Amino acid sequence: MNHLQNRLEDIKKNGFQIEFETVFNHIFENYKKIAIYAGLMIFVSTIFIFFSIFILLIAYFGIDTVTEMLKPENLKPENISKEFIVFYSGGAILFTCLISPFTAGFIKMAYCADNDQEFHISTFFEYYKFQYFKELFIATFLITLLNTGISTALDLAGAPLIGTLITMIISFFTLLTIPLIIFGKSNALEAIKNSIAIISKQPKTIISLTAVSMLAAIVGLIGFCIGVLFTIPFIYALYFILYKEIIGFEETK
Repeated sequence: MNHLQNRLEDIKKNGFQIEFETVFNHIFENYKKIAIYAGLMIFVSTIFIFFSIFILLIAYFGIDTVTEMLKPENLKPENISKEFIVFYSGGAILFTCLISPFTAGFIKMAYCADNDQEFHISTFFEYYKFQYFKELFIATFLITLLNTGISTALDLAGAPLIGTLITMIISFFTLLTIPLIIFGKSNALEAIKNSIAIISKQPKTIISLTAVSMLAAIVGLIGFCIGVLFTIPFIYALYFILYKEIIGFEETK
């Protein structure tokens, strides 16, 4: 058995122990190393993606239709058609799947920073290689499809808060999926299953770390909203440090 399999067997039998303060300090130290570079990449990528989507919408629907769709009165929930909801949901799922390797690149950057290794723009695109892209796409598709389906169904049923709560729970228990794929070389289904099994062993500490990290990530909204682009990397540091503290890496001789 490899390192991941041995560690997972041990976790299933004996669980694991992590201390909130120790792990949070590690997350913060890692975040400080990646904040500026990752923030700049998020900023540039956000602008590029925004304009790319806008241009595609204009090319497909035409400027008049897009302008009409973006009018405030047409964005109210009661005025949105079911066809649009289906189209939007499908587009959101596909978009999330396509950028999942990019998210993995940020987590790899956190790994490089922790090990005092250089990271470059190419680091963010490293996991678009087919062997990783396939598993990341499948895992993200399954999780996002489930979240979107539940959220949309409960929104239409008039219970949006319940839908939000359920999707938050699903996202929480699957938060180690991407690290398990890129570091543990797990396939999509194994990564999802093992993430749920790991988080279930100590949910209270991990949910506390996740909640505090999320709050740290949205601190950038205070004052000048662009600051959030430079606090979002706190989440990538969380993913990496949790994997490191719980699973760890095989020592190289």
